[in-house]
Amino acid sequence: MNSENPESFELYVLPLVVRIERAAPPERTDALEAAAMAVLSLLDDPGEWAAELHTWQSTGKIRKVVRRARGAEWRRAVALPGRTVEHRTAEVRVHPPVPLDGWPRDLARLQVGGTELSDTADPPSAEPPILWANPELAMSAGKAMAQAGHAAQLAWWASDAAEREAWRARGLAVCVRTAASQADFGAMVAEGLPVVRDAGFTEIEPGSCTFVADAPWLKGRVARS
Repeated sequence: MNSENPESFELYVLPLVVRIERAAPPERTDALEAAAMAVLSLLDDPGEWAAELHTWQSTGKIRKVVRRARGAEWRRAVALPGRTVEHRTAEVRVHPPVPLDGWPRDLARLQVGGTELSDTADPPSAEPPILWANPELAMSAGKAMAQAGHAAQLAWWASDAAEREAWRARGLAVCVRTAASQADFGAMVAEGLPVVRDAGFTEIEPGSCTFVADAPWLKGRVARS
């Protein structure tokens, strides 16, 4: 394996599991924010999974896959290496990156579909950093969770040490909201903020801009496209 050539790496993915119990599913916004915070937790402190995280990021492809679990499925997922983020009504477990074709059995058997979540009440007031979803794209909650995770990761990469420390002091909190209009979303893209452009594996067209990460310190950090 040539560490200087990202194309030489085996493709790794980051598994995320959201707990969706029939009687008490999480609010959609809570699940999206929990997913983003779970990704940030691993980036900030990979612990014993530093090697896996390095390999995953070194490919230049930060693919994430969200699966759902309930009951015994969730208990089996929690028994595997990883960490769980609890955020209001949501529980999301992030596991160390795994080869695309090398998922642990108890994760591989979980369903990708069926993550149709909704908000039954308005979320709290948003504070930066805010991950803004493209209002013109229809995404399942699972897809949106992965995209929110991408946006949080790009924001983390674009932040310097002092900004990360301040973010860490706030518990690596993020807010996820949908932009009011396509014009508003486009204006944020033009401000040089971190933008997620989807690879097009599922649900939406390749190259679609799905999320923008917005915070005062992030403006102008990314070359405008």
